[in-house]
Formats: sequence, C-alpha cells, structure tokens
Amino acid sequence: MDRNAAYAAVDAWIESHFDEEVRYLQELVRVPTDTPPGNNAPHAERTAELLAAMGLNAEKHPVPAAQVHAYGLTSLTNLIVRHRFGDGPTVALNAHGDVVPPGEGWTHPPYGGEVDQGKLYGRAAAVSKSDFATYTFALRALQSLAAQTPGLAFKGSVELHFTYDEEFGGELGPGWLLAHKLTQPDYLIAAGFSYQVVTAHNGCLQMEVTVHGVMAHAAIPHTGVDALQGAVCILNALYQQNERYRSVRSAVAGIDHPYLNVGRIEGGTNTNVVPGKVVFKLDRRMIPEENPVEVEQQIRRVIEDAAGQYPGIRVEIKRLLLAHPLRPLPGNAPLVSAIQKHGEAVFGEPIPVSGTPLYTDVRLYSAHGIPAVIYGAGPRTVLESNAKRADEHLVLADLRRATQVVARSLIDLLT
Repeated sequence: MDRNAAYAAVDAWIESHFDEEVRYLQELVRVPTDTPPGNNAPHAERTAELLAAMGLNAEKHPVPAAQVHAYGLTSLTNLIVRHRFGDGPTVALNAHGDVVPPGEGWTHPPYGGEVDQGKLYGRAAAVSKSDFATYTFALRALQSLAAQTPGLAFKGSVELHFTYDEEFGGELGPGWLLAHKLTQPDYLIAAGFSYQVVTAHNGCLQMEVTVHGVMAHAAIPHTGVDALQGAVCILNALYQQNERYRSVRSAVAGIDHPYLNVGRIEGGTNTNVVPGKVVFKLDRRMIPEENPVEVEQQIRRVIEDAAGQYPGIRVEIKRLLLAHPLRPLPGNAPLVSAIQKHGEAVFGEPIPVSGTPLYTDVRLYSAHGIPAVIYGAGPRTVLESNAKRADEHLVLADLRRATQVVARSLIDLLT
C-alpha cells in the first residue's frame, strides 16, 4: 500500500468511528477533574476502563500520596499506553486531564458533555481532554491499518501519556514519568490547536509575597505599620516593570513581550484595624529568549527595593512555580513537516508554525532532549473556545480533522 492509500484508509476509519470518538470524549468530560482540589485519580481509573474496552492496556502509575499532598493536590495517577509496531522510534502523544474549576455563567452543564450545533460543551472539552480522544483514535486508526495491511511495515512505537497536573506545573505528570524513567520517547506531540503547530512557548514564574506590618486600632494608626500601604508601594514598583517589558520583544511569532500579573490579594482583619499582613500572588511570563534565573533575581530585587522605601514593613518571598520556556529543538523538523503537510491537506489551509504565550508540560520533555511540538484538536485560539471560562466547547469537525492529521503524521514518522 502506498502512502496516499494509507492516508485515505485512516481517514475513512476515523470517519466511520467518529460517533464512538465523540462518545468517548463525552465520558471523559463527565468525570470532573477540578484542580484544585486535584482529586484526579478517579478520572484516570475511568479513562483506563474506557481504553480497556477498546483493547488498549493503560499502565497506571500512581504518584505517592505524600508527594501529591505536599504538592497541594488530592490524588494523581498517570497513564501510559504503549503499542509497538516494530523496531524504530517511539512517538509519544501527551494530553492532560486536569482543569481549572468551572466557575459560574454556564448555559450548558460543565460536566454534561452536551453536543449542540456541532459543538461539544464542557470543562476541558477543548483543553485538553479533547486530545485524549484525538490521540487515542489516531492510534486505533493505525492499529486497524496495520492489521488490515500485512505488507505495510510500521517501524517504531506509539505511546499515549495521559497526565494530571498541568495546571500545577506538570512536575508530577510528565515530569514524574520522565524522572522515574518510565518513558523516554524519540518524539512528542502534545495537546494543542488544530490550526497551528506550536514549537515554542513562554515560561512562567509564580511567587507569593507576604508583607508584614503591625496591626493597630484605626483610631491610633501611628501605633502600627500599615502592611497594605507597604504592599501598594511594592505593587506600584512591579507594575512599573510591566511598562518596561513592552520594549522587550520576542523574535518568536505568536509571542509578544514579557508581562506580569498580580492575580490574588488578601489581608487585613477588619475595617477599623490597620492591616498587619497582606499577601499577594504574582505571575511573571517569560519569553523564550529570557533566562528564568535572571528573571527571578530581578523580580526579587524590585520587591526588596520597594519594601525598603516603606519603613517598618518586612517581606517574605516564596517561589510557587518556575516553568522554563519551551525552545524548539533541531530534531523537531520531522514533526513539523508532517503536521504542516497533512494539516493543509485535511483542513484546506496552511498550518503556520508559531509560539504561544501559554506555558505547558511540553517544556519538561524538551528538557530531556526530546524534540516536541504542540498540536491537537483544540480551537484556533483559547479565547474562541472559552477555555477556562464558562461554556468551554470544542468544534467537533476540528476533532475529526485533527485526529486524521495526527494519524497521517504517525504514518510518516513510523514508515
């Protein structure tokens, strides 16, 4: 069988099994994986059951409870499915099942998996339980093709990696699998967008800053030290940095400049009390060209210098997360070329290569020297799909076509 015939065969198999693929995704969406609290082992168990019903054995790799609890989660089991076709490279396909809580404002149940006018609604329908389905059915399409075409010799293996802590940084998901040498693939495709191949992404530094003052009665404020005013001094200095970041430009298409966000502030005890403590959490996005160590040192200096301008306060700075940027490895060319070729053929439009301002688990594979790209059934943009907002949804036509692109690309990588 020539390659064009092989492409047509997997396209047809995916088309004929698409209703089954949609039902599979609905079942995945219906098991909540809100993170926090991160009680995600039940979803892994359900996924393993669904995979077993399709003839796929999922290895269960539970992370020890002590590590999970220390990380701030409740339970976590990672899954690996391995299928060896023959001698050759191993291509891993990774998607994460953990999601942010649904929040309010939904017009469709967040865990209903409802289909309405060609879209499947639910938390993680687009990012990234959709790619549990994409990758599972791409693998099944190849298995069917290999079984029906004895003369077609695939050279290599496919692994499915379904992990559960991307929202917390991935260290107990792909990071844990790689550190324990449970996998070392030659290539990686990870959950992403049907309309582009992503080869680079921002890094992320998250920090918790505690500003200590001295509580006092509001009638005699001079007897205390106002932690909130001290925090305002620090926040002003941080926001001034944001203006400076606008002049630092990335050369990667799709990535603009560094930026900083303060996403949570809490403190004080009552309206008639001078606040004795204020805590805020910041998120600093790093472009691929930046050095994460230098970025953290610079942020700490800004905070400490600003705190020094307000007498009497004391600050504690705690790093919550340091996710390095993803920089493309030279070996990713076969991945990029295969997905671009088949994406254009299936979607009928050029598939660009770009970066993304998000950060993902893919950086952990790249740190182990594994060439990687981000591509899957997700939307043209996160905003378009309402990912992390009410009424998150996936266009089902994108799911079908992305599954075909991944299956076709696997044919190229394994022959």
